[in-house]
Amino acid sequence: MSPTMAGVLLICTLFLFLGTGMPIAFALGLAAMGGLFLAMGFDVIGIVAETMFAGIGNLAFVSIPMFVLMGAFVAGTPAGADLYRALDRWMYKVPGGLVLSNIGACAVFSGMTGSSPATCAAIGKMGIPEMINRGYPASVATGSIAAGGTLGILLPPSVTMIVYGIATETSIGRLFLAGVIPGLMLTAMFMCWAVIDARRKGYRFNASGVVYTLRDKLAVLPKVLPLMLIIVAILYVLYGGVATPSEAAGAGAMLTLVVVVLIYRLFKVRSLSGIFGAGMRESVMIMMIMASAELFAFALSSLYITQSVAEVIASLEVNRWVLMGLINVFLLVAGLFLPPVAVIVMTAPLLFPIVTQAGFDPYWFAVILTINMEIGLITPPVGLNLFVINGIAPDIPTREILWGALPYVLVMALAIFIMCLFPDIATFLPEYVMGPAI
Repeated sequence: MSPTMAGVLLICTLFLFLGTGMPIAFALGLAAMGGLFLAMGFDVIGIVAETMFAGIGNLAFVSIPMFVLMGAFVAGTPAGADLYRALDRWMYKVPGGLVLSNIGACAVFSGMTGSSPATCAAIGKMGIPEMINRGYPASVATGSIAAGGTLGILLPPSVTMIVYGIATETSIGRLFLAGVIPGLMLTAMFMCWAVIDARRKGYRFNASGVVYTLRDKLAVLPKVLPLMLIIVAILYVLYGGVATPSEAAGAGAMLTLVVVVLIYRLFKVRSLSGIFGAGMRESVMIMMIMASAELFAFALSSLYITQSVAEVIASLEVNRWVLMGLINVFLLVAGLFLPPVAVIVMTAPLLFPIVTQAGFDPYWFAVILTINMEIGLITPPVGLNLFVINGIAPDIPTREILWGALPYVLVMALAIFIMCLFPDIATFLPEYVMGPAI
C-alpha cells in the first residue's frame, strides 16, 4: 500500500472512531494500532505499551498535572466569581463594560489555570446569567466568554506551550514569554471588538441603576490579589532562574491550595476531594491523549506517511510565506477536529524542521500554532468551548453561541496576520529577558 493510501485509510479510520463519540485518546490509539498492524502484523503488540509510555515518560511533563491542579483549585472555588465581580465593579460604567469584564476575567483566569474549558466554565457560570439579566443578547453573552476562554492556551502558564516545548525540545520559559505580548494583544483586540459591537448596535449596557462605591470596589480586591501575586511569583521563579517549570508548577499548585483554603475556609477534606478529583480527571485525560497521539505519530512514521508529507512540502518551490499559509490552513483544519494537545503532539515534530528550515522563528511559530488551535476551540464540529458554554447555558441554542463567537474567529485571523507582519510581537520579550536563542 502506498503512503498516500495508507494515510487516507488511517485518517478516515480516525474520523470514523471520532464520529461514534469515542473518547479522543481511545480513537487515536485504536486507529494507530490498526495502522501499525498493517505495517508490522502481530508484532505491534510488543511495542504499543512501550511507545505510549515513552510519549509521556518525560520529567518535564510533571508540570502539566501541577498546573492543571492549580487551575482546579481556582475553578472549584468562588475565586472565579470573585475575579469576575472585581472587574465588573471597576468597569461597570463603560458601554459594553460587562463584556469587557468577561473577557478581562477570562484573560486573568487563564493565567491562573492554563485551561480554556476551565476558564469558560468558571467565568461563564457567573457572567452569562448576569449579562442576560442586564439585557445583553444571548449571542453576545455566550460568544464573548467562549472566545475569552481560548486565551487559556496562549497566556502563561499554558499547558499547550509546555507540550510544544517538549515535542520540539525548545525552551518552555521562552515559549511562555513568547505568549505574553500576543496574549495581551489578543485580549485587547477582543475588547475593542466588544466595544465596537456595542456601539454599532446601539447598546448601552452600563446598567442604569447599578452603582458601586469606591468601598465596594476595594472590598473585592483582598480575595483576588493573592491569586494574582501567585502568577507573578511563578513567572519570577521561572525567568529568574530560581526553578524549573516543573518545580514552579508544583510550588504554584501548593501556594494556590493554601490561598484558597485560607480565603474560602475549605478546611474539610470533603470540600477538597472534588477539586482533587477534577484535577486528576483532566490530567489523566491530557496524558492519555498525549500517549495515544505519540502512538499515532509513530504509526504515521512507520507507514512512511510523515516522511512523504515532509518531502512533498519540502519540494514545493514556493515563497516561504505561501508555505506558512498552507501550514496555517492545515492547522486550522486539524484544529476543527482534534484538541490542541493532540494536534501539537502529532504535528509539531513534523512541522518544526520545515518551519525552521524556511527561516521562521520556532517561538513565533508556537504562537501562530496556538492561535490556530484557539480558533478550533470555538468552531464546529468539535468546538470544545462551544459545548462547555452550551452545558452551562442549555437554554441558549448552540447556533446563538456560534454566531456570537464567529466575529472573534475573524479577530484571531487578523491577529495571525498582524503576527506575520510584525513577528517581533512574539520574539521581543523572550530575547529581551533571556537573550537571543542559541
